[in-house]
Amino acid sequence: MTKARNVLIIGGGVAGPATAMALQQAGIDSTVYEAYDRTADGVGAFLTLAVNGMDVLRTLGLSEQVRERGFDTPTMVMEMDGKRLAEFRFGSPLPDGAQNQTITRADLYTVLRDEAVRRGIRIEYGKRLVGAQRSDGRVLARFADGTTAEGDALVGADGLRSATRRIIDPAAPAPRYVPLLNAGGYARDVDVPGEPGVMHMFFGRRCFFSYVKRPDGEVWWFANPPQKRELSQQEVAAITPEQWRAKLHELFADDNLPALPVIDATDHIFAGWNTYDFPRVPTWHRDGMIIIGDAAHATSPASGQGASMALEDAVTLAKCLRDVPDVARAFAAYEGLRRKRVERIVAMGKRNGDGKAVGRIGRMVLPLVMKFAARAAARQNWLYDHRIDWEQPVAA
Repeated sequence: MTKARNVLIIGGGVAGPATAMALQQAGIDSTVYEAYDRTADGVGAFLTLAVNGMDVLRTLGLSEQVRERGFDTPTMVMEMDGKRLAEFRFGSPLPDGAQNQTITRADLYTVLRDEAVRRGIRIEYGKRLVGAQRSDGRVLARFADGTTAEGDALVGADGLRSATRRIIDPAAPAPRYVPLLNAGGYARDVDVPGEPGVMHMFFGRRCFFSYVKRPDGEVWWFANPPQKRELSQQEVAAITPEQWRAKLHELFADDNLPALPVIDATDHIFAGWNTYDFPRVPTWHRDGMIIIGDAAHATSPASGQGASMALEDAVTLAKCLRDVPDVARAFAAYEGLRRKRVERIVAMGKRNGDGKAVGRIGRMVLPLVMKFAARAAARQNWLYDHRIDWEQPVAA
């Protein structure tokens, strides 16, 4: 039996540094290899960290640092045509008072990266994985710059376009396109209804819109223009900020909601991007290699769980490698603990995303649908109340 003592982690985003710190907490060394030759400071929009994700950060000793950068967002309100359809709470507060957090992706990345470095974890940049194989119980990784690295196991935390996933299974499915684009920004000096920390979501006639007010009054927002045909990365990148602004004005022109004032008060609109998910990735691990986070189960942003699932993965995998005295069996134990939950969340995210592009008939039945959804949410605790007990051993 081969117990992991040194692990190669591919990907330096959210899942990579979190996994490295969880492994360190389990007494296992690791090195993070990032494909890009630079850090991701200042890159990305904003995201939500649900209470289940915040609980993982508490396990890693990072909850307070993240709370200092983000702000509490405990409640979501769904609205259409000036009427409130439903109100949801994003789970119960944790014992330390932590609640659902809204934070920029850059700030979350910075907290994880800086703390990993402070704890002595090595992060190497410009290391794009091009191949890997197992030999004599070890995994040899090959990078595009001609260098190699060797470890007892390899963890692919390399996102939606994961190279690790293709190495493990060359026949792995491609990401599924969800027919929505994304745009957003930060608006200042604009007055919108609602208290800070309440996520307002609107079903517009032709586009979904959402905003949340930060405690200082700044408004963080996003919109999901429907887009049936999948655009290439080049086509999306070619849409200028002025074109985005004009497109959003057209989509919200007939709606009675505060989208246009917020958009007009935004200096810079985030460049649009496509939406994808993975309904199911059949093979997560093989020959001492495994995928986690978006590489294994990317979900539509409509789930509100992408980053939280990656954090759950990190701690669960570290526990399995800590407690199960064999890499292959540890990976199997990990999959047994994670697959059902994450695939359920991916399916939920797809349903939520589909609901953002309701047609005329859909708008007629939406109030009734949301009424039943609110009742179901009040009864279910599987999503937000999921907790990972770091001290509880994993059965071999």
